[in-house]
Amino acid sequence: MKQAKVLLLEDELQLAKIVSESLSKRDFIVTHAVNGVLGIEAIRKNDYDICIVDVMMPFMDGFTFVEEVRKTDKQVPVLFLTAKSQTEDVIKGYETGGNDYLKKPFSLEELILRLNELLRRKASATMPDNVAIGRYTFYMNKQELWFNGRLACKLSHRENELLTLLIQQKNQVLDRKAVLLKLWGDDNFFNTRTMDVFITKLRKHLQEDSSVEIINIRGIGYKLVV
Repeated sequence: MKQAKVLLLEDELQLAKIVSESLSKRDFIVTHAVNGVLGIEAIRKNDYDICIVDVMMPFMDGFTFVEEVRKTDKQVPVLFLTAKSQTEDVIKGYETGGNDYLKKPFSLEELILRLNELLRRKASATMPDNVAIGRYTFYMNKQELWFNGRLACKLSHRENELLTLLIQQKNQVLDRKAVLLKLWGDDNFFNTRTMDVFITKLRKHLQEDSSVEIINIRGIGYKLVV
């Protein structure tokens, strides 16, 4: 099995050392950078299978780093490490292009589980180029929604993932707990609130076509009706 190449951005040197050594023992190939500026240099010179990005770093923070990366690379998975736990900060992480987050302090076993899940999702992603949603066209790989032949909006990574799941279950109920476990790794109240925020965002993106609805099935989940 191919060894996964990891770019680790972390300015706490002791934590970076522990994470790097633990991942190396699990057959990951780790490159460490202490801030976003050096991270950009590294990612321009090499291809990485996944990035682990601390949010609070000098010179260039994690959010800015990921925004820069997403200008040229839409696919590489990003796991944020953050001491922040406010819903707004987590949402910002997803909107800038993150795929998952892990709050400090964290266990190394959980980190490795999250990395493997992101890599599994990346490997198994087989999406068509575009899908019709009423008068919209959803370009999954580009993370774009078009309406009547024009670009309506660019989607964040989390919006893209959530809309993809809704389309896969089109006109059927998408189980809330299953989505929370798949995309967030936990179905706690905090993640449930975050998911509701993204559902609201998707509804706004799709509001130009009245035949398209995302219905709340109370206590169960959501249904995309087209």
